[in-house]
Amino acid sequence: MRGLGLPENEERRVSGTESAAQWIRTGPVDHGVSADAALPRRGNLTILTAGRPTHQSTAEAPQYGRGVTSLSLVESRQRAALLRPTSYDVRLDLTDAETFGSHSTIRFTAREPGAETFVEIADALSVRATLNGAELPSTAWSSGRITLTDLAEHNELVVEARLPYVTDGDGMHTFTDPADGERYVSAYCGMDIAKKVFACFDQPDLKAPITLEVRGEEHWTVLANGVVTFADAGTWTFATTPPISTYLFVVCAGPWHSVAFEHRGLPFGWHARQSLAADLERQAGELRAITTDCFDHYTRVFEEPYPFDSYDQVMAPGQNWGALETPGCVTFRDELLFRGEPSAAQRQQRAMTIAHEMAHMWFGDLVTMKWWEDSWLNESFADYMGYQVAAEAAGFTDSWIACAQTRKPMGFRADERRSTHPVAEETEAMVDVDTAFGNFDMITYAKGNAVLRQLVAWLGTETFHAGVNAHLGAHRFGNAELDDFLAALDSVSDRDVRGWARAWLGTTGFDTIRVERVDGVPVLHREGVRPHRFTVNGYDENGALVADQLVDLADGPLALPALRDLPVVVNAGDETFARVHLDEQSNAFVDTRLGQLDDPLVRAVLWRGLVDQTRTGIRSVDELLRLVARHLPTERHPLVFEGALNAVHVFVGQRLVDPTRLPHAHDVLATTCSLARHHHRVAATRVLVETTSDRELLEHWLTDGQTDLGDPLDQDQRWAVVRRLVALGADPGIIDAESGRDNSAAGRLATLRCRATVPSPEAKAAAWSLAFDGEPSNREFTAIVSGFWTVGQHDLLASYLPRFLTEAPAIAQRHGQAFSKVVGQSFPHLPWPLEVLESARSDLAARLADSGLAAGGLPTVLEREWNDLLDELDVTLRVRRRPA
Repeated sequence: MRGLGLPENEERRVSGTESAAQWIRTGPVDHGVSADAALPRRGNLTILTAGRPTHQSTAEAPQYGRGVTSLSLVESRQRAALLRPTSYDVRLDLTDAETFGSHSTIRFTAREPGAETFVEIADALSVRATLNGAELPSTAWSSGRITLTDLAEHNELVVEARLPYVTDGDGMHTFTDPADGERYVSAYCGMDIAKKVFACFDQPDLKAPITLEVRGEEHWTVLANGVVTFADAGTWTFATTPPISTYLFVVCAGPWHSVAFEHRGLPFGWHARQSLAADLERQAGELRAITTDCFDHYTRVFEEPYPFDSYDQVMAPGQNWGALETPGCVTFRDELLFRGEPSAAQRQQRAMTIAHEMAHMWFGDLVTMKWWEDSWLNESFADYMGYQVAAEAAGFTDSWIACAQTRKPMGFRADERRSTHPVAEETEAMVDVDTAFGNFDMITYAKGNAVLRQLVAWLGTETFHAGVNAHLGAHRFGNAELDDFLAALDSVSDRDVRGWARAWLGTTGFDTIRVERVDGVPVLHREGVRPHRFTVNGYDENGALVADQLVDLADGPLALPALRDLPVVVNAGDETFARVHLDEQSNAFVDTRLGQLDDPLVRAVLWRGLVDQTRTGIRSVDELLRLVARHLPTERHPLVFEGALNAVHVFVGQRLVDPTRLPHAHDVLATTCSLARHHHRVAATRVLVETTSDRELLEHWLTDGQTDLGDPLDQDQRWAVVRRLVALGADPGIIDAESGRDNSAAGRLATLRCRATVPSPEAKAAAWSLAFDGEPSNREFTAIVSGFWTVGQHDLLASYLPRFLTEAPAIAQRHGQAFSKVVGQSFPHLPWPLEVLESARSDLAARLADSGLAAGGLPTVLEREWNDLLDELDVTLRVRRRPA
C-alpha cells in the first residue's frame, strides 16, 4: 500500500495481477474494411434526470460544443465575488466499463444569502442534485450547469451523476491495452474539464481542499493528488488535499507497474502500464535520479517547503499534453517511456519536462493564477525553470542548446502570426475559457521562457529567486496576478521592474538587432522598443574566439571598437529574444566556419538563424541545403546535429521545398545522415529512413534487424522502415507481418499509420473514412492522419484538401479543446505544387470569413488554429514565389 513510508533510498517493485480483460477492438483495420466495421458500438443507456427514467442513445448524449457553455470571464468574476467553496468530497465509481459514477458533496459559503449561482457538471447521462437537503428540479440542469437558487450563508450541495468515459483525453479517459487486455482509467482535467469528472465550481480562483474515494477493480492501483489512507476490496480513500484548483484534480486507476521509493521523508513513485513494465524498469534509474536531483534543487531554491504529501509520476495512456502538473501526481504521455534507444534530444526533452512539471508544484499549484490571462505566470516560469534546472541540477548541462534550436524558434514563429498577444495578456481579452485556451501557445511557453531568461540576465539570478520567494510566501495556497508578481520583484530590486515588464510582457512581436560596419567597427542597431542584454563574440579568420563582450543595447547605436575587423556573432549566449541580422563579413564567416566554432551553443544559435533566414526569404532553400551538406556531417555535438537536422527536415524540407526539388532535398538529408558521426546514429537513422529512396537498403535492414553499421533496429525503428518502404511502393503485406510481431498499443497505432500511408486510392479512402467518419481516439486520429498526409504523395492527396477544410470542424465540434487543437494542427504541411497551395490558402481564408458571419461559426479552438495555419501558408507561399 502506498503511503506507509520506506527507509531512505530503498526501492520496492509493485505489479498488478496479470489477469486480462477482453481487448475492446478498435483496430487494426484492413485496407478494404469500412470504418464502421472497425469501431466498437454501445447500446442504449438509461438516462435518469432528477429521478425520472428516459432512454437515449449514447450518440445523443451531450457532446463538447453542443449545449455545453464555456465559462466566461464575467461569470467567473460574479461567482468568485459571491461564494467561496470550503471543501469537496468526491466519490467515483469506476467499476463499470461503459460509464462511471460521480458523487460530489460541495460545501460553500455565500456572501449574499438568497442569491443565485450555478455549478458545472458536463456531458452527464443522468443527474440528481440536492441543495441544503432539498432536491432540485430537472429543469435546474441545462447546458452543462445546475442552477442554484436561494443560497444560504452556509451551503451543502450534493450531486450524483452518471457520466461517459472519453477516449479524447479530456475527462475520464478510458484505455484498454491491446497487449494484455487490461483497462486503465485516468481523469485528465485541465481548464474547464474537471466538470466532466465531478460537479464543481470549475474556475482557478475558487480553490478548496478535496477528499476523494474511488471504487474500482480489486487488482488495480489507484493514484491521486494525495496519499492513500485506506485500500481494501476495491475501495481507496485519499488524504484530503490542501486547497487546490479544480483543474488540478487527477485520478489514475489501473494495474500499474510501480517503482516506488522514499526521498526526504516523502513517498515517491514512477508508474506505467503492466505491458510497459520492462521499459519502466530499464529506465527507472535515470527517471529516479532526475526526479530526486530536481526535487533537491527546488527545495533549496524555494523557501516554501514542498506543499503536498507525496510525489507520483505516471506514464499515462491518452494524455493530450506532454504532461500535466497535477499536484502530488503528475501525468506524462506514456510515449516518454522510450521503447528503444532515445536520441539525445529525446532524453533532454524528457528531463526538461520532469523539471518543468515539478516547478509547477510551487508556481501554479501552491500559487495559482486568478484567471487564465495569467497562464504565463505558470507556464513561462515552469518552462524557464525546466531548462535551467535540467541543466543545473539534473546533469543535462546542454539543455539551453536544445532550447535554442527547438523551443525558441516556436516562439518566434508564434510572435509573427496574427494571433500573437502579449506574454502577459490583458484580462478582458480572455472573454471565456475556450478563448483563453488558445493562449496555451508558444507565446506563453517559448517566448515567455525566453523573456524570463532575459529578466534573469537583467536582474541577476539571486535577485530573481528572492522575488520569486517573496511572491510564493505572500500567496501560498492562494491566487495571484501579474501585479502581485511584479510587486514581489520590486520589493527585492532597485531596478525599474515595471518598466521592464511594460516593454517585455505587455507588448507583442520581437525586436531585430542589426550589425553594420563603420571603418571595420561593428555597430549594433536595435529595431524595436525593448532593452537587451546579451553577449557578442568576435572571431579570427580561422574560427577561433578572440574576444567577447556582454552588452546592453537600448535606443541608440552601440559601437564595439574592441571587435574591430572581427566577424561577430550577436546574442552568442542566446540570452535575449530578438532576430539578428549580421553584416556581410560575419555572414560570410558563418558560411565558411560554422562547423569549426568551438561553442556548441553558438553553433545552435547560428543554425536557428539560418533556418529563419530561409523562412523569411533571405536565403534560398538550396543555399541552406548546401550549408547542411557542408557543415552537418562533421558536427560534433548530438543536440546541435539533431536540432539542425530536424529543423531543416521539418520546417524546410516538408514545407518550403518545391515538389520537383524534393528528391534533391531528400538526397542531401539522407547523405548527411549516412555521413554523420556514430554518436548521432539514433537521430541520423530516423531522418535517413524518412528521406532515403533506397528500397534495397531498407529491405536489407528489416531482414537483418540492424542497420548497415550493425546497430540493432528497435521496434519503433522497424515501424519507421516499414512505413517508408510502403510509401516507396513496397507490398503492403509487410504491415501485417510487422503487426504480428508487435501487439502493443504503440504497435496498433503504427499499424494504423502505415496502412494510411499506402499510396493507393483505396487505402486513402479507407483511412479517411476511419479518421473522419468514425470515432477514433485522440491517438488513433493522430496516427491515421499522419500516415494519410505523407510527403511525396501530393498528386494522390490534392483532392482531399478541400474535404479536410469542410469536414474537420465537425470532428472538433464533437470533442474537447485538446482534440480540436489536434484537428486544427493536422492540416498537411507538405511540398504541394504552388497552385494547390494557393487554392488551399484561398479556401481556408473563405472558410474563416464565412465562420465570422455564420451563427455559431467554427469551434473557438479550431478557429484559432486555422488562423495560425493561414499565416504559415503565407510564409510558405512567399518563399515558394521567390525567384530561383
